[in-house]
Amino acid sequence: MRAAALVGAVIAACLVVAGAASATPTGKPRVTLIGDSIAASFDYVPSARRYLGRGLDLRSDAAVCRRLVASSCTFQGAQPATALEIIRSRGSALGPVVVVNVGYNDWAAVYDVDKVMRALEAARVRTVVWVTLRETTSNYAKNNAAIRRATRRWQNLVVADWDTYSRGEPWFRPDGLHLTSAGAAGLSHLLRPLVLAGLNGS
Repeated sequence: MRAAALVGAVIAACLVVAGAASATPTGKPRVTLIGDSIAASFDYVPSARRYLGRGLDLRSDAAVCRRLVASSCTFQGAQPATALEIIRSRGSALGPVVVVNVGYNDWAAVYDVDKVMRALEAARVRTVVWVTLRETTSNYAKNNAAIRRATRRWQNLVVADWDTYSRGEPWFRPDGLHLTSAGAAGLSHLLRPLVLAGLNGS
């Protein structure tokens, strides 16, 4: 009986350790946002980031010139990791929900949504919230079409339709892409319910 009790105690201890390893230090669910310079607006509009991250362990990695899979372009001497490289390097530390907001530096021929989704699946990400691009060019429209087509193959891919949501809004700088403070707030309001639904579904 004592031996059985000892084995039970050891198993229970292992389960506790395993549970602790899967939790974040804050006890909040981990959400990772991977973006290019558009998503970087959260870095200079703290109120938008706070709104999106309320109650979450939100990790944001946004960089100018980031691409999805193909080698990123260079800005001021720095070449950021691609979205794919970030996913592969962080693995399960990404958390159960990942937001992808990358594509403005990509051309349609190399915008490989499936390759990224396979890497996210390998990282045990349960829900992927993928942000569409503002369709100011035909290339961006093609990238959006690739995102939407991928939902037929990936049940855990949720589209955050920024192109539709932001249409007609005065949220943009002169290039029609980069966000003002109001635009960053608008993006956070689009993303938050989708992120929370992803967490509840996972």
